[in-house]
Amino acid sequence: MHQSEVARLRQQIESQMEAMQRGMQGFASSSARHAFIRARMDRIDEYQHTLTNYIGQQDTDQLLYTLYTKVMQ
Repeated sequence: MHQSEVARLRQQIESQMEAMQRGMQGFASSSARHAFIRARMDRIDEYQHTLTNYIGQQDTDQLLYTLYTKVMQ
């Protein structure tokens, strides 16, 4: 269960980052775009806190950095 929960959280974080990336490239007004991206960031923050309970702060930070650089290239 522990491993599958970590994998699920990782996938959720990656999905939110991908949505942020698409939102930054979208044609919505700046305030709508900001609200959309902020909502994604808030969800990532929630997933990050939960993930930290499973794998610790350092591994969580490394995972987020890796995903961010992969998605936001």
